[in-house]
Amino acid sequence: MFTRSAPTALFRLKFAAATTSVPSGHSMSAAASPNSASLPPSKTVRVEIKGRVQGVFFRDWTVENARELGLHGWVRNRRNGSVEAVFSGDPDDVQEMVERRCRVGPPSAVVTDIASFPCNEDPGQGFHRKPTA
Repeated sequence: MFTRSAPTALFRLKFAAATTSVPSGHSMSAAASPNSASLPPSKTVRVEIKGRVQGVFFRDWTVENARELGLHGWVRNRRNGSVEAVFSGDPDDVQEMVERRCRVGPPSAVVTDIASFPCNEDPGQGFHRKPTA
């Protein structure tokens, strides 16, 4: 009777995970994990929001809303007057944040444009504010 040694089986599992292709806009962490079949799909995007979005508590509002949705990432002001953010998590929650919430913003904001791009950046754990860039 033939049985595989544990190191050989582990190597094959790691090799299969490492060579699995990841769709654009999705996190590598889910594909690289041996337990990826049990992890929910993940989407990461970088967003630039333009309009009257500084001085209206947009960053604090974003942190609150992103945490409410269970997203990971960050938000910061840009010197050009826009707000930039990275959102990562369940694809439906990311879409909710970008298309429904950030498109409107907090009560004092006036959003004139929003652009969203697929992102491979590691969002880290939790959601936080970053310094102005």
